[in-house]
Amino acid sequence: MRLTRLAARNVAGHSFRSWLIFLCAGLMASLVISATLFMRGADRSLRLALERLGADVIVIPRGEERRFESALLMGIPVHMWMPDTVLDEIAALPGVAAASPQIYLSTLRGALCCSLPELFLIAYDPLTDFTISPWLEKNLEGGLALGEAVGGSFVYVPADSDKMLVYGYGLDLRANIEPTGTGLDQSIFFTLETAHEIARLSPELAVKDMDIPPRTVSAVLVKAAPGVDLAQLAEEIKASLAVNVTVLLSNQMFQDQRAQLTGMRQSVVGLLALTWALAMGLIALVFAIAVNERRREIGVLRALGASRATVLRSLLLEAWLLALAGGLSGILLASAVLGMFQRTIVGLLGVPFLYPSLPRLIGLGLGALGLALLCVTLAALGPALRISRMDAAIAMRE
Repeated sequence: MRLTRLAARNVAGHSFRSWLIFLCAGLMASLVISATLFMRGADRSLRLALERLGADVIVIPRGEERRFESALLMGIPVHMWMPDTVLDEIAALPGVAAASPQIYLSTLRGALCCSLPELFLIAYDPLTDFTISPWLEKNLEGGLALGEAVGGSFVYVPADSDKMLVYGYGLDLRANIEPTGTGLDQSIFFTLETAHEIARLSPELAVKDMDIPPRTVSAVLVKAAPGVDLAQLAEEIKASLAVNVTVLLSNQMFQDQRAQLTGMRQSVVGLLALTWALAMGLIALVFAIAVNERRREIGVLRALGASRATVLRSLLLEAWLLALAGGLSGILLASAVLGMFQRTIVGLLGVPFLYPSLPRLIGLGLGALGLALLCVTLAALGPALRISRMDAAIAMRE
């Protein structure tokens, strides 16, 4: 306790040097937590998007792959159509275990059912679906009936209503899907029957019709049979269809985002290494000046009976106090900024990321704090060891 009080008094008595070490520790910790949160969150977001998609192969109209990926990742609604005859043609191919259609639509801008102005609508066929139905079976008994929907984490029913309106049609929101950090968080899922019912009634209920061209689908999701070569299956699908389509392999999707993340990761690692080297050098310099100015004080402590180990612990305790205070401040500030401006960051970088749960955030924060503490300790250790080993009489004379 006496050492802690002594260290705290020395920290308070040398405010300029203490603030420099505090800021360096805060900078190191904030950079680590920011980079870790974003990189891990982006990787997890892309992985969850693919898992939620749940298909081995996706067939969409030709030339729509970028808009399709933007819809999934960024929630930018997309409208695209191809004849529904492709469904039966794909389902009849050898190597196809299941094929299911989806229709992609959007709400009218300014929808009163989420924290964003426009929602991505995804209609699926419950008779053939193998992507959404497993989640429904696990979380909702009986699946979705006519007029029912599930939504992403940003979707909600307005406080003054028991239904959410889509083109004037009241939908019952049965549940919300866990957040993914992608455009799926601002999506609504319902059956094809519900989609066609909304389209049928929209001329009477809404200021604008929901237009679904007859005998069309937006995409066909394909589940391959076990052991089938996906690349070969994709080529067979493309060759067998009379219409021009793009065939996407799920394990090859989001290549642009993955390449962008790889480049960002390399840049961030270089920036972290440079920043940490400069910060540790500055801390070592500041600490060396500080302990050099306190030679007489340390000599008095030694003359009063303090051992070299006691002096060393006292000096390192000052570094630990500043590292803990600065690191914790940097972590809290960086975490708060990333949380508050998550959507802005996603929009600027074009890469989604999922903000972690509180337990995961605490774990990452403790790791960043530990790294900051270790680096400040290493930077301060050299000067502290040198002065603690100095003879008391020599230290008092200088």
